[in-house]
Amino acid sequence: MKTIRILTLEDARKMASAAEAEARTQGWNVTIAICDAGGHALWLQRMDGAPLMSAMIAPEKARTCVLSGKPSKVYEEMVNKGRYSALSMPVMPLEGGEPIMDQGQLIGAVGVSGVQAAQDAQVARAGIGAL
Repeated sequence: MKTIRILTLEDARKMASAAEAEARTQGWNVTIAICDAGGHALWLQRMDGAPLMSAMIAPEKARTCVLSGKPSKVYEEMVNKGRYSALSMPVMPLEGGEPIMDQGQLIGAVGVSGVQAAQDAQVARAGIGAL
């Protein structure tokens, strides 16, 4: 039997605070979503001025990471390289979702939406860095 650490609400608060700080430092208004290893929402925060659609996209980016164990950028790159069948997968093929790993185990993910894809990912990684 394995012992697996799980994310707590306090962990989500720390990550969301760090992600928000990064976004504010850059002058970006984004939505930050954090989910557990089952893809269930722990946190959803849409900053003032973030696009309305970002509140739907950010959680899907996080869930994409949980389903695959990979950054959501992987699927964006697949589509950009012509593998359009990725569009029928149950994933959000846009960069900005980052898996949260602990000792080689996936324990959740952060998804960010609202600015350019690489900027979304930068904010997500800043959040994960708070752990």
